[in-house]
Amino acid sequence: MKIYTKTGDKGETGLIGGTRVSKAHVRIDAYGTVDELNSWIGLLRAEITDQRQLNVLEQVQDRLFTIGSHLAADPLRSRMTLPDLTEADVRLLEQEIDEMNTQLPELRSFILPGGNVVASHAHLARCVCRRAERLVVALNSESTVEAVLLEYLNRLSDYLFALSRYICLLLGSEEIKWMPRG
Repeated sequence: MKIYTKTGDKGETGLIGGTRVSKAHVRIDAYGTVDELNSWIGLLRAEITDQRQLNVLEQVQDRLFTIGSHLAADPLRSRMTLPDLTEADVRLLEQEIDEMNTQLPELRSFILPGGNVVASHAHLARCVCRRAERLVVALNSESTVEAVLLEYLNRLSDYLFALSRYICLLLGSEEIKWMPRG
């Protein structure tokens, strides 16, 4: 099977269901950003040693592929059965956030992204996740998107924030509090 098809050479791509759209369409931007996020998660998995979080991040990568498949499908023309994303997936992230928070110091101020390289990568993933969420919200204003996709992306960014803090704790790195001037 060839990797290239040449069908996108003029700036269009095909959705699941056969519809052709511009590569600049918000739908393409949304699932492309989810794919970018998945790559950042892959980098995190390469750096993290905590087995529990490695397992969670592997599940996250699977769910991001699921989200990507939903975003890549034309909701009016696709007849393909897509993998499901459920409230249980959202709850798993909430449980992981709650578990990490039991070990973290109470957050009393904003913190600057950083602490160490791994935590910084978690912060970058969080930012890409927020961008993906904004794009899916924009897509939802013109074409219905399942609510659970938005819930998952919203909770995933919260998870990545908690994970960045947890990584600092595990690696003994200091979180730098934001102390605004004045």
